[in-house]
Amino acid sequence: MKQPLIITQAHIERYDVSGPRYTSYPTADRFVEAFDAAAYSKAAEQRNISHWAQPLSVYVHIPFCASLCFYCACNKIVTKRYEQSAIYLNYLQRELNLHLDKFSQAQTVNQLHLGGGTPTFLSDEELTSVIAMLKKAFTWSEEGEYSIEIDPRTVDQQRLQHLRNLGFNRLSFGVQDFDTDVQQAVHRVQSYEQVDSLMQQARQMGYQSINADLIYGLPKQTPATFRETIAKITTLRPDRIALYGYAHLPSRFKPQRRILQTELPHAVDKIQMLSEAMQQLMQAGYVYIGMDHFALPSDALAIAKQQGRLHRNFQGYSTMADQDILALGVSAIGKMGPTYSQNAKTLEEYYDFLDQGQLPIVRGLALSRDDLIRRAVIMAIMCHGELSYESIDLSYMVSFRDYFKLEMQQLVEKENQGLVVLEEDGLKVTDMGWYFVRAIAMVFDRYLQHDVNRARFSKIL
Repeated sequence: MKQPLIITQAHIERYDVSGPRYTSYPTADRFVEAFDAAAYSKAAEQRNISHWAQPLSVYVHIPFCASLCFYCACNKIVTKRYEQSAIYLNYLQRELNLHLDKFSQAQTVNQLHLGGGTPTFLSDEELTSVIAMLKKAFTWSEEGEYSIEIDPRTVDQQRLQHLRNLGFNRLSFGVQDFDTDVQQAVHRVQSYEQVDSLMQQARQMGYQSINADLIYGLPKQTPATFRETIAKITTLRPDRIALYGYAHLPSRFKPQRRILQTELPHAVDKIQMLSEAMQQLMQAGYVYIGMDHFALPSDALAIAKQQGRLHRNFQGYSTMADQDILALGVSAIGKMGPTYSQNAKTLEEYYDFLDQGQLPIVRGLALSRDDLIRRAVIMAIMCHGELSYESIDLSYMVSFRDYFKLEMQQLVEKENQGLVVLEEDGLKVTDMGWYFVRAIAMVFDRYLQHDVNRARFSKIL
């Protein structure tokens, strides 16, 4: 086991700043209203001409939750009115039909993700209808990845089996923390025994991969209590673990105003939680995928990392190639060729567009050549922790050192701080650099170079 890294107070003070998570570049806050349904239609038409045979990834956003988690920054609607979901699914069908009208060929899907909100807010019958809708619309690859986010409080053995029968082969459990005081502080109480039982049942049912989400930096967390949570999660041995830093942005997300600032751990404690968690997980046999993901060596994510096939999209790290994403539902973000698009963020607006027979796309972005070059650089750093200058030179017909002359000067500073190693033909992120990988990627973010309003992003630490 490696010795713990020495992260100084100077590192903490320098990098206790806000910055993007880079599930995309440019980031979603750069989307513009000028990119609308008409612009998306042009992108779909281009797909028909040049890339129609490439499989699709489909994301479906289910916004409803029966209970409010105070830390949540997702687009969600907290309600006990379960009849709302039936109305919503009717509009999902309308939206899907409008998308299908844009394609000239039958489409194959090799990746599906149901997120939220709480997808398991839907009844078994409603989940069946969602899958039936998608199976009627697309050809499903036999080797595809079909996943759904699970709130352990909303499922039992029967529901897990139903999801498996529908074709889901991957589950993502929202765990966050096992400490009772922390759970009460964020209004999400669920026992270790409950999660343990569900995971064991899921394995017996043949799910190919089980993920567990954890969050460090929550109110009332301490390095000691979080060590216990990590110890417990390693005994459950999920195939993947997502270890997120809590993003406290109460000015943007109203539920977070119920969290007391004084109960949040300081940056130095968050660094200790992350450092110790990484050590514990790797000692338990997990492979560090990057930034916030770990996987067992046998999991497809770890294999993709080893083979250099790792990618990053709006759902985080992915084994799939940089493929188009068809996004359905309120606030959902999709990708079509060199474009991004996002649906209306409120149900009222989402429904209104569809009542008029229009796709509910309200903003997006057509990437420039500079965006594409910088995206390639940032994703190489975020996914692989290294970058070959020649690969950028050959792919985009530029001289990396000339194109990024100013950025190279900033990287020298990062090298002096021990975050990267600069070589003649590329750069590598150091072990310490992985703690601050977002800061390294930010060097290449053109939109941040003159940005004075970074507070909309979460803290790096």
